[in-house]
Amino acid sequence: MSFPLNEAIQLSGKGAAVAVVQLVSKLNVEANLAEAALQIKRASQHGVKLIMLPESFAVFGDPQMVTYGAQAVQPHQGLRLWLSQQAKANKVWLIGGTIPCQEGVTDINKVRASCFVYDDLGTEIARYDKIHMFDVDVDDSHGSYRESDTFEAGDELVVVDTPVGKVGLTICYDLRFAEIHAKLVDLGAQIIVNGAAFTQTTGQAHWHTLLRARAIETQCYVMAASHGGQHDHRQTFGHSMIIDPWGEILVELETGPGIAVAQVDLEHLQSIRKAFPVQSQRRLN
Repeated sequence: MSFPLNEAIQLSGKGAAVAVVQLVSKLNVEANLAEAALQIKRASQHGVKLIMLPESFAVFGDPQMVTYGAQAVQPHQGLRLWLSQQAKANKVWLIGGTIPCQEGVTDINKVRASCFVYDDLGTEIARYDKIHMFDVDVDDSHGSYRESDTFEAGDELVVVDTPVGKVGLTICYDLRFAEIHAKLVDLGAQIIVNGAAFTQTTGQAHWHTLLRARAIETQCYVMAASHGGQHDHRQTFGHSMIIDPWGEILVELETGPGIAVAQVDLEHLQSIRKAFPVQSQRRLN
């Protein structure tokens, strides 16, 4: 089900327009792709230069992971081809949340949760494999989450030079680990993106706090694209948002598929970093 008017737009300031897409993906991959394509197109109509998709935007269910992960070994097939085509067709840089990918795995029964980045010509620019696996017990209807049963962790941080700034890539549970965000700043990050599928329970408890903390401590813009609603087998929190380096939420979308659009102003970022030079004042690295 689509929500054509579900959007949060804030374009009154300076800087380059960027967008995060929120979805409620289910087990039907083709339907998920159709909804994602709709929201990418809607975001592009606001003149954005970069769009972020949520984690598992296309394949939202363990039974399908290995099949689609095997297809994604080839860069010009399956979901990697789809992402490339969407970036080119909409003339935007596209950060593809995550797709399952078996390229580089050591266990053929598992996949990597891989975030691919494409430029506005559809060229594949970068790949980040989710480092932290969500192996926890949550007080919700799903109960136990063991991502490591399906996914193999990555081990390399990635920062991408884009037209809107240097972008550090993170995925969902990575958000809880402040140390990798500090390292992304060391690698030059000015914007940190997070593609997520936070549960309703953990989202209510920590989503806003963690995102604002990561923005404040890194003095980066934070773009968080999540799922928000009832899936086939669980519920996600939503509240996709864009936050400035002072920790101010510029724009936020609560639930349902839609887009949130705001501007990234690197002059504003530099003014904050100059006034509060916390990165140069770090004593323990």
